[in-house]
Amino acid sequence: MEQNIHKQPVGFMLERTTRVVKLKFHRLFKELGIDMTPEQWVMMDSLYQNNDQSQKDLANASFKDAPTISRIIDVLQKKGWVVRNPSSQDRRIYIIHQTQEGRELTEKLLKKVENVRVEGWGGLDMKDYQEFTRIINKVFENYSS
Repeated sequence: MEQNIHKQPVGFMLERTTRVVKLKFHRLFKELGIDMTPEQWVMMDSLYQNNDQSQKDLANASFKDAPTISRIIDVLQKKGWVVRNPSSQDRRIYIIHQTQEGRELTEKLLKKVENVRVEGWGGLDMKDYQEFTRIINKVFENYSS
């Protein structure tokens, strides 16, 4: 690897991109009149794909710590989009269940969220996507080990 590659502001580029993507989602939800953050969307989408997850599983899947996940779930519960149920196998564990209202909202947003994602990949093809994911996963792996 070339020595000067380490002088490139990769962290800045990742942060800049993350910020603009989150801003795009904030604007989308605001335009739709839905009081939701991108972080809340991640939880809603995860539960839509696989309902009845433990808080720990949601935290692991989103790379958020337990207090952050707990706060997000508190907000989603107040909005009526999820409920916390004690696990039947371990009372210390709570299972998060997306309510019917939450599922309907998620279904309403899926196509609009997909449109935002497609917009972000404008001018890029599947090969670009595969290369990007290979590289970003390798950087993640390097820092995680």
